[in-house]
Amino acid sequence: MMDLKTFGAAISQIAEDKGIPEDRILETIELALAAAYKRDYASRGEHIRVKLNPKSGKMEVSKVYLVVDDAMLKPEETEEEAEMRRKREAMPQSVRAAAREAIAVESGEADKDEEDDRIRFNPERHMMVQDAQKVQKGIQPGEELVIDLEPHEDFGRIAAQTAKQVIVQRLREVERETVAAEYEEKVGDIISGIVQRVEGRTIYIDLGRGVGVLFPQEQIPGEFLRLGARIRVMLLEVNPTPRGPQIILSRSHPDFVQKLFEMEVPEIASGVVEIKEVAREAGSRTKIAVMSNQAGVDPIGACVGQRGTRVLTVINELNGEKIDVIEWSEEPERFIANALAPAKVTGVELGDRMEAKVQVPDDQLSLAIGREGQNVRLAVKLTKWKIEIEGAEDLGEENFDEEGELIVDEEGNVGTEETVSDDAQDESGDEQEEEEMSEEAKKAAEAAAAASGEDEDE
Repeated sequence: MMDLKTFGAAISQIAEDKGIPEDRILETIELALAAAYKRDYASRGEHIRVKLNPKSGKMEVSKVYLVVDDAMLKPEETEEEAEMRRKREAMPQSVRAAAREAIAVESGEADKDEEDDRIRFNPERHMMVQDAQKVQKGIQPGEELVIDLEPHEDFGRIAAQTAKQVIVQRLREVERETVAAEYEEKVGDIISGIVQRVEGRTIYIDLGRGVGVLFPQEQIPGEFLRLGARIRVMLLEVNPTPRGPQIILSRSHPDFVQKLFEMEVPEIASGVVEIKEVAREAGSRTKIAVMSNQAGVDPIGACVGQRGTRVLTVINELNGEKIDVIEWSEEPERFIANALAPAKVTGVELGDRMEAKVQVPDDQLSLAIGREGQNVRLAVKLTKWKIEIEGAEDLGEENFDEEGELIVDEEGNVGTEETVSDDAQDESGDEQEEEEMSEEAKKAAEAAAAASGEDEDE
């Protein structure tokens, strides 16, 4: 006799350890009992169903027939057709599909469904409707006829082993399905995990109930993750495989930065501040465009935080990746000008086909373009406008068209073959420092001249 207290505790323990609902575990046990019953007390082709009451321990066994009529059945096979079917079934799947397609094209039935919905009559699983109505009045084709059988609890060794295999295999399948369903609900969210192992350039992250994969293209360039380190990742997608769900993670996706800001900035999480666009070159620089949905709230200040604490937290998570927070605007001219920050823009002229000409002072040109064209490239990605920068003199003729305008393609790449030199890129910063020091330099020069004059008089 079944010990109900022990049985119930075992189900609860399995459900807790595997994270599987108790009803799915009970369903698995019923399938295992049906397999064991079929092994000892029924034939292989019969459809046996077992219902187990966990409270009373009572087991109900039944045999299930599918009620059919002539319209649902395939015509009986001749000996030649049966021989051909057996040969087809012995063929590899690819060869079988090619042969079926060739026959369909030759017979002119290529446009018809490849699979026939009709079934082959099996007396162990099917019952004609006229015979089924003798057992249960009013039953119709397509319905199930359930006939109760005598339950048995004394199974042989082979039947018990069969039941065990069914339970183990089925629980493994249910656990994979549960894990896949759990992580599919978290696609696009940030989760934390521990670096489990590194194989080549691929990193495997222990997520608790599953293992995620961080492929090289989803990693931040130049970042080193040590074993055992806890990191944040964005769940990119979940792909089902025969060995379980493949959980793909990312740290280089632009949405990863957006999700980090949502976690660090309460105004973004509440909807007061909204992130409109994100353009990112992982490991180097990111531009995000924000706007405020409430009067009196500074969107940039909310993202930066007091003394830059909020944006600094995100930068530290990204290992020092630079982040530009700009204000989004419905006016393309203003949005484009903001997107080229920290450079100062003197004018924006909009053209057809999402093209814009931007004027900047000569001393701001290198800053507007950025190192290897990165600043303008990110601005193009952020605004979705093709940007041409005017006012260039010292960047080399190969980077300009016939009208003297800087060449920037749709992806934001500057010039044709040559890029801006590092000296030209740093020129703007040096000039700004020179301007800031100019007043002090003048005073120092005047003081030196005065001292020199006094020495000569003496």
